[in-house]
Amino acid sequence: MLIDFFLHLRVSKLPVSIKEFLMLLEAMAKQVIGPSIDEFYFLARATMVKDERNFDKFDKAFGAYFKGVSALPTEAFDLPLDWLKRMSQRQFTAEEKAAIEAMGGLDKLIERLKELLEEQKKRHEGGNKWIGTNGTSPFGNGGYNPEGIRVGGPSAGNRTAVKVWEQRAYRDYDDQVELGTRNIKVALRRLRRFAREGAEEELDLDGTITNTARNAGYLDIRMQPERHNTIKVLMLLDVGGTMDDHIKQTEELFSATKSEFKHLEFYYFHNCVYDHLWKNNRRRHSERFATWDIIRKYNQDYRLIFVGDATMSPYEILQPGGSVEYNNEEPGAMWLRRLVERFPKFAWLNPEPEGVWEYRQSIAVIKQILHNRMYPVTIQGLERAMRELTK
Repeated sequence: MLIDFFLHLRVSKLPVSIKEFLMLLEAMAKQVIGPSIDEFYFLARATMVKDERNFDKFDKAFGAYFKGVSALPTEAFDLPLDWLKRMSQRQFTAEEKAAIEAMGGLDKLIERLKELLEEQKKRHEGGNKWIGTNGTSPFGNGGYNPEGIRVGGPSAGNRTAVKVWEQRAYRDYDDQVELGTRNIKVALRRLRRFAREGAEEELDLDGTITNTARNAGYLDIRMQPERHNTIKVLMLLDVGGTMDDHIKQTEELFSATKSEFKHLEFYYFHNCVYDHLWKNNRRRHSERFATWDIIRKYNQDYRLIFVGDATMSPYEILQPGGSVEYNNEEPGAMWLRRLVERFPKFAWLNPEPEGVWEYRQSIAVIKQILHNRMYPVTIQGLERAMRELTK
């Protein structure tokens, strides 16, 4: 039975060797555990898995072998509820979308919206002119237009709004999330620089042995300060809007970052960084921090990490007044450049799958501003980002 289990682990692409398998058999022969499947699980993992990055792979293989868990792809069950809800919305064909023309820029949209607010007197649905729903007008929600202003209501999923006219409440990311953070922590540990600091907290084993030998065998215990990671991290997190699709993944990343780095400062922004940031989303309109103050407050020792899907209208990055929430005096691109000039060790982590980046114009713009230092929120992507930040 155990030989088949060993072969099953190899088929599951776990790097287990004959030596590790013999160690497991030896432990079983010496009865270091009782007749319990749980105890066997921990013994098998301790003896046969040498890299904690393989813990999840081992769990799946163990469950498949001993519990008959089917190895079906997880995406077969991960169907967003929104897919079903949106079946009642109006569907536009590719020909219909191609026939709809953009109005020609943010200024023209704002000017036309002001005119409609003065003219319109009642609710409209399915049209191409007034502020309404399920239509092709640039103003409203639930329909389609390649360039418009969403007024109230949820997004239809096209993500083409230049501005959003509504009061939106964002939720802070949970820093206590534990599930799924283990592999993220392993990747983040590439960004480490340890130093001794603080009071004496741990045994200096080498020093104790050396001084005991010099003391003719009389025990001479030596203590030393505990080692701490001295890397300083400044994390800027995109919240709300399209980032709602990535809350779980971002919370796992945020939670792992808080546990791995003692010196962590974080702030929130929406879509793109402008002249202010905030730390509490419930008080984001009353407690703001000027981006200039943040640039001056933290020195160049900090590693700057942006977290966001970089999915927005290009106007939000390149044009004054492009923010979907207020009329910013300077374009977001200018603030991004200021930040990366201040903090030369930086990276952007993007939770969107890397395969869709080429279809997002805003992602291409931000990648160019950040000298292509954008990485996906995958284990390999995080490891690449950490290597960039250690240079």
